[in-house]
Amino acid sequence: MMAGSHIALGAAAWFVAAPRLGLPALDPALLGIAVFGALLPDIDHPKSWLGKRLRPVSTVFATLFGHRGITHSLLAVVGCAVLLLRQEVPLAIAAPLVVGYLSHLAADLLTPAGLRLAWPLRGTYALPLCRSGSPFEPLVVALALSWAWGSTHEQINWHAGLRATGVCRVLAQQLPAVCPPGAPPVAGMARPDLEGAWQGLRHSGETLLARNGLRGASTP
Repeated sequence: MMAGSHIALGAAAWFVAAPRLGLPALDPALLGIAVFGALLPDIDHPKSWLGKRLRPVSTVFATLFGHRGITHSLLAVVGCAVLLLRQEVPLAIAAPLVVGYLSHLAADLLTPAGLRLAWPLRGTYALPLCRSGSPFEPLVVALALSWAWGSTHEQINWHAGLRATGVCRVLAQQLPAVCPPGAPPVAGMARPDLEGAWQGLRHSGETLLARNGLRGASTP
């Protein structure tokens, strides 16, 4: 599917998953991570939205694995599961990233090109509902968004979500019911420590490099 469809479906998947994980669905940081996760599998395509912005990395993936190779396989799904289960990355970072990533795979499974789930084997699996970029694609996305809204809107704390987006700082006087004076950005939910999460990821990467005798290969 196209990048816009993946963004919409990644956000919708996060709206569905967040309340069930006890995380704020409308938090901009978490939503942004989910959207990034929804674009991440196409890092193996230099002409994709993400591939154009990370072209050196994308070129390496495209050369080694091809498009819809390892990043679209069951190995990637296993990697997502490991990321969640090992708990080295805070849930507030890992959960939206994994949810967005899996939404991308589910969306591509609906196209005739399908996924090489058993990569590096050549077999392709698909549930071909629409061709990527076809006029039918927006309809499939709209149906998914409608389902996500219908199954989730009653579980989302909209007041806390609006406060998290910064609406309260702009419309506090116009929306007193939503933004009572002195209300915290997200009631009862601390924002994720993104800096701490990044330091944790960097430490894990350095540890992995050291174990493989590649400490000198790390970059600042």
